[in-house]
Amino acid sequence: MFARTRGCSVCDSWHDGAVSSAHETLTGKIATLEGILRDLGSVVVAFSGGADSAYLGAVAHRVLGADRAHAVTAVSPSLAGDEERDCRELAVEWGLRWTPVLTAEMERAAYRANDIDRCYHCKAELMDVVGPIAANEGATVVLGVNLDDLADHRPGQRAAIEHGAVFPLVQAGFTKDDVRAASRLDGLRTWDKPAAACLASRVPYGTPVSIEILSRVDRAEAALHRLGFRQVRVRHYGETARIEVEENDLGRAVVARLSIVDEVKKAGYRYVTIDLEGFRSGNLNNGLTDREGSSADPSRS
Repeated sequence: MFARTRGCSVCDSWHDGAVSSAHETLTGKIATLEGILRDLGSVVVAFSGGADSAYLGAVAHRVLGADRAHAVTAVSPSLAGDEERDCRELAVEWGLRWTPVLTAEMERAAYRANDIDRCYHCKAELMDVVGPIAANEGATVVLGVNLDDLADHRPGQRAAIEHGAVFPLVQAGFTKDDVRAASRLDGLRTWDKPAAACLASRVPYGTPVSIEILSRVDRAEAALHRLGFRQVRVRHYGETARIEVEENDLGRAVVARLSIVDEVKKAGYRYVTIDLEGFRSGNLNNGLTDREGSSADPSRS
């Protein structure tokens, strides 16, 4: 059963309706998504370059054209450098109208405090920056949220809805697997792109977020990517980095441990550990209680 986003009646109603449509064929869901975008007329896609937003951006571009589909990427210390470069490359490859914009979530004390609603403050900042762009174009801000995301602790969804954003993938009944399958049908190279999330999701709740910490995590993860690990997380615990790789990469990580230790220490950590449970998307949410807003498995962090 889905655990719904706390205090968001709109998410609840979308969830109830979307679940009933989840059994539609993929072809039907694609047609529904295209119809939703046509009805919106003009959209600004919050384009992070992940599988979900990339697919939404590509479909919006195909259905509405560059004049009415604008992909916008929020650039800040919480966005990995590799992800920003990939957004730029995707925009060129697909011919998207694309704009990078600077967001200032780090200037928000509530964001830096890193409590369980950190994501709310980040998304509010995004909407404060992207909203005026959409208003100037007579467009609606659309986010690549899918049905599976509604099961997670994602207070950012609430902030987006409060600011007038729409989730077309949810409305069309897309799960994460649907997004990947449809992306593959369209020949999009993002169909199997590993899950990514803002770098702040590597920092345990209650540990203040800083530019220095985000930069350290970014350098460490980029180094692991260069060593050939596609899906990685570097969880930040002060001087200790807890590394997660996929289970089938654990053996390779042990073999490469000296290189891993060397690279992660260069990024600024003193101690380097490998989590033997392997990669678990968003596992820092596991300690949340119902009172705090969710007892569900974590989000895409």
